[in-house]
Amino acid sequence: MTSDFLADLHLRCFRAHPRPWSAAEIEDLLSSQLNFLLHRPQGFLIGRTVADEAELLTVAVSPNARRQGVARDLLAEFSDTARGRGAVEAFLEVASDNDAARALYLSDGWANVGLRRNYYAPGIDAVLMRRAL
Repeated sequence: MTSDFLADLHLRCFRAHPRPWSAAEIEDLLSSQLNFLLHRPQGFLIGRTVADEAELLTVAVSPNARRQGVARDLLAEFSDTARGRGAVEAFLEVASDNDAARALYLSDGWANVGLRRNYYAPGIDAVLMRRAL
C-alpha cells in the first residue's frame, strides 16, 4: 500500500474531522520506527508504541466495506502488535460524534477516560479512551 493509496482512503473516510491526512503526512509517520501500519485490502490502521504504551493513531475502512469486520480485525492485530512491542496499555482519541467508532471501541474493551473539548471542531470533542493490553 502506497502513501498515496492510504491518503486517498483516509480522505474517503474522513472528509471533515478529523481532517484527512496527506500522503506526505502518512509517509512521515511511517518513517518512524515507533509507528506501524496494519492493512487489509479495504482498510488500514496506524499505531505507535513508546515504552510500555501504545497509541492508535487512525483506523480507516472504506465506506463500502464497513460493518464487515475489517476494523475489528485491525483492532485485534493492533493489540497483538502493540503487546509484541512491549506495550501494556493503549490509548486513542475519537470524535465525540463518531457513534459507530465509539461503539466499536467500547465493544472491543476500550473505556472512556477523558474529553478534549472542541478538539476536532467547535462542538466536536475528542473522547479519550484506554484499553489494557
